[in-house]
Amino acid sequence: MTTTAYTDGACLGNPGPGGWAWAVPDGAFASGAEPHSTNQRMEITAALEAARAIRGPLDIVSDSTYVVNCFRDRWWEGWLARDWKNSQKKPVANRDLWEPLIELVNARAGGPDRVTFRWVKGHSEDPMNDLVDALAVEAATTGERRRGDSPPDSVGPPDSPKTRSRGRAGPARRDDPPDGHRLVVVGHRPPELGGYGDNDVAEGVRTRLAEILAAKKVMHPDLVVLTGLGLGAEQLAAEAAVAADVPFVAVLAFPDQESVWSAALQRRYGELLERAADVRTVTAKKPGSRTAVLGALARRNGWLARNADEAIAVWSGGDEAIGRLVRSLRDHVGDEDVWVLDPTELSAG
Repeated sequence: MTTTAYTDGACLGNPGPGGWAWAVPDGAFASGAEPHSTNQRMEITAALEAARAIRGPLDIVSDSTYVVNCFRDRWWEGWLARDWKNSQKKPVANRDLWEPLIELVNARAGGPDRVTFRWVKGHSEDPMNDLVDALAVEAATTGERRRGDSPPDSVGPPDSPKTRSRGRAGPARRDDPPDGHRLVVVGHRPPELGGYGDNDVAEGVRTRLAEILAAKKVMHPDLVVLTGLGLGAEQLAAEAAVAADVPFVAVLAFPDQESVWSAALQRRYGELLERAADVRTVTAKKPGSRTAVLGALARRNGWLARNADEAIAVWSGGDEAIGRLVRSLRDHVGDEDVWVLDPTELSAG
């Protein structure tokens, strides 16, 4: 019979004290901690510890797309083919954990000990997901390990969707702004940035944004980037924030906004989403029509404008929708705190 194990990771600060946990329904469980880690590392560690501990066919259930998609979409094949480089030709993050997990899963593939992965939506009242969530948060908080052959008698409450990376006590509402000096980045989609793949225009925008963020971090040590994580300028902003070592918060218009994109674009989105310091989802349910989508995007843009301290717009001046957003941002923060970057002047070529 296949054993199902739920896994989860938590981090108080991202980076900060981390915790991982796995648990089998009505069966064994384990949790552990690291004094300095990240959400991603703890999610991988939870899956690795479960795979090491449980023999026989194993179905790992995780709320981390970073972990599940690596195997479901076979990201690891590309990593190995490129000698542990990602699609951006950069070293794969957390290789020291990915490598033993991938080797273990491959060693068990096709045999009686095969390992499969399945995604579950986090914070959706799944009792086992809530249990491993609570165990991981407990481990991150106490720095102690736990294990047993049957479900634990007591454990703290599961994490709030918005507290894990910030280490806050108590739930954060969906419309709560993050702490810090908030810089919003908006702008063109790929057609105006040289296309959907890597190109000179996109690289020029990414490089310039990273330079600006590094300079602003000196002026504002608590700088945080707010991005909708849409295709184009918003994802380039997230990548620039990572390059400049500035945290970014993904402010999503609605859940599963990437579902209509290609598999490659979804993988890139998932990797970025996992690197976000926090996530806000402005509209709780996925819209069912184009009109509803536009309404959700308008609410997201209003949220960004209300909560911005300053903004950068990657805009050549021709897209009126971006123009309206730029005017809204200027109304909220003032003309002098909204910077416009013309992508046609930023080619890296």
